[in-house]
Amino acid sequence: MPIPKEKEKYTYQDYAAWPDEERWELIDGQAYDMSPAPTFDHQTIVLNFAGIVRNALKGKPCVPGIAPTDIVLSEHDVVQPDFFVVCDREKIKTKNIQGAPDLVVEVLSPSTSKKDRWIKRNLYERYGVREYLIIDPDAKYVERYCLSANHLFDKGEVFDWKDTLPLKSLESIDVPLWEVFGEQQPAAE
Repeated sequence: MPIPKEKEKYTYQDYAAWPDEERWELIDGQAYDMSPAPTFDHQTIVLNFAGIVRNALKGKPCVPGIAPTDIVLSEHDVVQPDFFVVCDREKIKTKNIQGAPDLVVEVLSPSTSKKDRWIKRNLYERYGVREYLIIDPDAKYVERYCLSANHLFDKGEVFDWKDTLPLKSLESIDVPLWEVFGEQQPAAE
């Protein structure tokens, strides 16, 4: 994909004018190319996670979403997380989401691992995402960061594929991670 014309700091207006067939994110006004496309395993994990949460949200006010949906955090910050949940419907607009989702999930890939672990983690913390999950499809674990009372992410927790992940940002939703990773339910110990 061609890189947009060099500019010191891009805006949402610049971003919206780029070709639709290209996928980009803006973080602090810097353009990040979203290619290559995710792997089949990556997309399967997103689909499995999204399906579990979507079913659990039936009858609740929160709305799930998947990439490529623009999450506009500011004029210089536009991201497309793999999966997200928004509980404040005022944030949902026709073309995008305006403001921080309650839950954001990113599935790691070799080309995005560093960005997801550091750059996006700091971005999501700064804009008040209540819960941020990073899923490692190869090692089969989930890192979870929750916003604390001082508006910073906690030190984080790690959940193995054999665990059930209780979502703190969404009341009463437990995610069996073996289903997310496409594994058989582990035997009770």
